[in-house]
Amino acid sequence: MVGKTIETDRFLRNSLFVLCETFEGSSEGEGSAYLDRGVGVFSTLQDINHNLASTAVAGSTVAAHTEHLKFYIDRLVEFMNGRKEKVNWEQSWLIETVDEDEWQILREGVRKTYEKLLQSIAETKEWNDEAIGGMIAIIAHCAYHLGAIRQISKAAKAGNKTAAN
Repeated sequence: MVGKTIETDRFLRNSLFVLCETFEGSSEGEGSAYLDRGVGVFSTLQDINHNLASTAVAGSTVAAHTEHLKFYIDRLVEFMNGRKEKVNWEQSWLIETVDEDEWQILREGVRKTYEKLLQSIAETKEWNDEAIGGMIAIIAHCAYHLGAIRQISKAAKAGNKTAAN
């Protein structure tokens, strides 16, 4: 790959496409980075109530993954803005169950965190190796948690149907 470079505009356009789709879902009639078209973090979380978000599947809950996702992005934005001190990542898994109000606040918090992330990306002046690596890490990490949230919620719904029978 010696001698090959990627234009910053192309990198950002393509990275933001995947990041936005991860949170906002794909637009009607457009290509998708995901097999489940039209779904993203926001629509997935909107379709989950607080009881389902608090249902443990394989040792974790949707609420836990949602809080971890929010915590992760908040810390990455802080690093993008100059944070140097270490993070206690264990704190990102402290919330496992939520009531109705807490669930609403958590979902709204994810949206605000995403908006701060987009603002921070827009304000990034130099796309050096650290910034590029951070962007790729954010996309990969958020995509993983979107998948985990969707799988946990499907399993929890299936478990609730079985328990009701």
